[in-house]
Amino acid sequence: MVNKGSAGGAHLVGSIPFANAEEVFRTVSPILGNQLRRIPDGETGERSMYILWQFDVLKNSPGLEPSSEGHYGFQDDRRRMPRVKLKAEFSSQDLYINALGYAEAAIGSYKSFALLKREGVIPQHLRFQVSLPTPLAPVISFVAPEDRPLVEPAYEKAMLKEISDILKAIPHEDLAIQWDVSREMAVIEGALEPHFDEPEKGISERLLRLASAVPEEVEIGYHLCYGDFQHRHFMEPKDSENLTKMANAISANVHRSINWIHFPVPRDRDDLSYFAPLRGLELHPETELYAGLIHHTDGVEGTRKRMAAAGQVLKDFGVGTECGWGRRPHETLLELIRIHHEIANSVV
Repeated sequence: MVNKGSAGGAHLVGSIPFANAEEVFRTVSPILGNQLRRIPDGETGERSMYILWQFDVLKNSPGLEPSSEGHYGFQDDRRRMPRVKLKAEFSSQDLYINALGYAEAAIGSYKSFALLKREGVIPQHLRFQVSLPTPLAPVISFVAPEDRPLVEPAYEKAMLKEISDILKAIPHEDLAIQWDVSREMAVIEGALEPHFDEPEKGISERLLRLASAVPEEVEIGYHLCYGDFQHRHFMEPKDSENLTKMANAISANVHRSINWIHFPVPRDRDDLSYFAPLRGLELHPETELYAGLIHHTDGVEGTRKRMAAAGQVLKDFGVGTECGWGRRPHETLLELIRIHHEIANSVV
């Protein structure tokens, strides 16, 4: 069994495609509010498609322009993806990335969160969760390979400015920040080629810099992700070995409280062999662990099978879906929330 901070209950990864943050808060809170520790704004609107909206941010930033060369994404992924490149007359020192838009969205949503919390719609114990991509994600997805080493520092600087603006506007005792660790998992799995040497070291250094920008009184967590475009992973993990390695690397290198780590569980994995590597988890004592084993397709019955397998390895874990819901049909959302409610009630 893994010894770790007590979790239980449910965790929402981020995107929930209702009309706006208020609808997310008003819909989720009455059903799941007492089973959550944090609530996201649903990443509504253009944010529902993860980082796709960041291509325009990059394209319109001084020093960058669209590249005539498209590219394919992950291995076996035949989607054509756009790219940007550094303008010939610009150097990396001249490069400036425009405001990313994450702070503006968070600050706007927090106003609704604060109002509904005062009115008692949102339970008083809940924090406002801001889910953010790591800078590596848009850079490795949208920037020409030869320019990634030049663009990534500028994008990271822009992301740190977003964090600073969020910290200035939102009371720290109300705030939780989640880093979505997706492209990093693709690098570790060999599905994406990094633009830096020693991938594991490079990823750890990047995650440490991001964590260091968040003061201790603000919660932070990590969503380890294999994607869910068209309800498919960028690749199917053979088991949780690389998830365990990533969680342990984060825990070893981040020298502040890590409040939660969330990991995905594929729908067809209710076998002990998938979960067995998690016996090697070495988390901070305060870290809550959430297993993303809820799937709408097989509902409560299928989820209980995955929980039973996970329970042979883990204790005190909470539950969630394996990724956000932004690409999910609207008509499935209420049922998915109710599945969370029923499953979270049974988590010991």
